[in-house]
Amino acid sequence: MIILGIDPGYAIVGTGVVEYLNNHFKVLDHRPITTSAGTPFNERLEAIYDGVVQLINTWRPDAMAIEKLFFNTNAKTAIDVSQARGVLLLAAQQNHISIHEYTPLQVKQSVVGYGRAEKNQIQEMTRLLLNLDKIPKPDDVADALALAICHAHSANSLYMR
Repeated sequence: MIILGIDPGYAIVGTGVVEYLNNHFKVLDHRPITTSAGTPFNERLEAIYDGVVQLINTWRPDAMAIEKLFFNTNAKTAIDVSQARGVLLLAAQQNHISIHEYTPLQVKQSVVGYGRAEKNQIQEMTRLLLNLDKIPKPDDVADALALAICHAHSANSLYMR
């Protein structure tokens, strides 16, 4: 199974493509999709869409694992991230990729085994599980890879039933 992990945003979208086969992970790709602050927002959304479609066309993932959004402070940020998340979901839907949403708590529990894990613990466990030399940067990319791991663990438990 090939999983595209996505940490949504509009300045930086974290992406990670992971193959999960026989309880083993192989990282195929991980990178940010970035947009510049001075660019009109519609053009930023287009760049995000184009970037994720390029990844989809390259790797043909079976599933997309994307973070569920939770905001309690800045409404403008929440709306802008939600719009970026929308184009990411549209790209997956148009390419017939199953979409799976996970909360940060689910990711922490799946990757570290503890729902109150700190960011550095999640990043280090992600590095270890994926056999990487160093923690991927920026943090959004490490988060995307953690989402892919979370889905692999979740999907695996479903297949084991």
